[in-house]
Amino acid sequence: MADIRRREDVAAQYKWDLTHIYPNDEAWEAAMAATLEEVKAFAAWDGKVAENPRQVIREYFALDEKMSPIFSYAFLRQETDNADTVAQSLKARLMQAAVQVQTMMAFVEPELLAMDEAILQEIAADPEMGDYDVFINGLLRQKAHALPKEQEKLMAMMGQLAQAPNNIFSMLSDVDMKFPDVIMPDGTARTLTEGTYSAFIRDENRDVRKQGFEGIMGTYGKFGNTISATYAANVQKDVFMANARKYANSRAVKMEPLQIPEEVYDNLISVIHEAIPTLNEYLALRKEVMGLDELHMYDLYTPMVSDFKMELSYDKAFDMVLEGLVPMGEDYLDKLREARTGGWIDVYPTENKSSGAFSSGSLRNVHPYVLLNHNDNLSDTFTIAHELGHSLHSYYSNINQPAPKSDYSLFVAEVASTCNEAVMMRHLLKTFKDDKKALAYLLNHFLEQFRTTVFRQTMFAEFEYIAHTMAEQGQPLTRETLSKVYYDLNKLYYGGVCDVDELIANEWMRIPHFYRSFYVYVYATGLCAAVSLSERILNEGASAVADYRKFLSAGSSVPPIEALKLAGIDMSKPEPIRAAMKVFKETLEQFKAVL
Repeated sequence: MADIRRREDVAAQYKWDLTHIYPNDEAWEAAMAATLEEVKAFAAWDGKVAENPRQVIREYFALDEKMSPIFSYAFLRQETDNADTVAQSLKARLMQAAVQVQTMMAFVEPELLAMDEAILQEIAADPEMGDYDVFINGLLRQKAHALPKEQEKLMAMMGQLAQAPNNIFSMLSDVDMKFPDVIMPDGTARTLTEGTYSAFIRDENRDVRKQGFEGIMGTYGKFGNTISATYAANVQKDVFMANARKYANSRAVKMEPLQIPEEVYDNLISVIHEAIPTLNEYLALRKEVMGLDELHMYDLYTPMVSDFKMELSYDKAFDMVLEGLVPMGEDYLDKLREARTGGWIDVYPTENKSSGAFSSGSLRNVHPYVLLNHNDNLSDTFTIAHELGHSLHSYYSNINQPAPKSDYSLFVAEVASTCNEAVMMRHLLKTFKDDKKALAYLLNHFLEQFRTTVFRQTMFAEFEYIAHTMAEQGQPLTRETLSKVYYDLNKLYYGGVCDVDELIANEWMRIPHFYRSFYVYVYATGLCAAVSLSERILNEGASAVADYRKFLSAGSSVPPIEALKLAGIDMSKPEPIRAAMKVFKETLEQFKAVL
């Protein structure tokens, strides 16, 4: 494992190219200034929307499309170096401008909603306004939650405040927080960061794993009171929004506008609880195979097949992704090749770079951008496939849908990414079918996908739901209460076999997704859907790929549950989750047989 790189030492081919959005910061400045002037001119419609609602809607979305590259450039500009003061300044000014824009445009939806419902329905049915029918019908559905115009302006003005908990957490975890070095078996010291942690926690050497675990969890614990106050503020913001907009609870704020029943969330937790005995069976096998008297939380990530190595440089890893995704079609592969060489991807962990991985695909006239923190292992190879799944989903939605319908729901966002992983896994299992060590290694990895993407993310979802419910009931969210909830959940999921280390109680403090509330459950539902979709693609070939392409191309033109039905999956029922748990059980039995 290489030590942390300096950004200037990374070759250009492994860094994304933001000049595809704007050639330089000055061009960004000019675009923002020009767009702000257009927004000011648009504000002349304030109080007059009913005079020409069709024109207002067209201009409203045209301005939204102009703001998209302005937002993306400033956001991405900081991600690769959070300590860059110029980038910090751009992002801060963007956030101020975004609030200004939202405030000046906040009159649109309230004035539309104040119009006669029959007129809005007529506009939505007008073929010339077909690009905007989903928007208008969504407004009509949300009419009960809309506020009077002046109150909507106030809500828009607090937009920057609403982002504060996430911004504070990012600065604390990505810039200010420093972790102790990990001392390797040869005595050398290696830098521990959120970007390099995944390599340490998977290391064969147990002491290295333990050092990484204690270094990360212990450091977060030192900031526990600050992080707890920050997260509590985020939850209280969600509760405020629910109360202000007259939703039943803060979870409904996130799910109802997406037309996803809350039962989908509850079904997931319920079915995964049913499957905890199978998880325990897998953990018991891990403990036995690793020859451990006690299975600790830092023992859960290292490959169980220790005598098989699959170290993959980024270039080899990308080749493997291309080979694995051949069933997706040649046009799909062409776009992956373009992503590889076309400035889409920022590959390696560097100092002050944001941790984790993501795909930013909201730009219609520019390709998506992918952030990675690649380490040379199989897990990070699957991350390449995962993030490019997001990117291709964005690409197909953008070229097949008009701007107002090109964005897709969070609920389906994780399906394309995990489908890529599932198709690739099936390819590798066939490729290595006669190599028992390789096959065992891959089955172990597939089982780990289920454990980390379904069980772990469902546990995260359960934590979020409990924390928000506590706040809604007036219970305090303190370091002690939040850590107890998280520790108890770990005992529920892992305590049947594991020695649940006390430090695991701090782990919730390092999860950035918690600042984007009620989102993580879609990782779990996404994998369950993806497992079924990958089976269809591999078994049925071209017809299934064609159906899958319809799903990728749907954007928000249909509700997310209906979009998945285009590809043959009904996630409104618990059956796909149970079917995925059946695959988990079967994979475990296959793994036992290979071992």
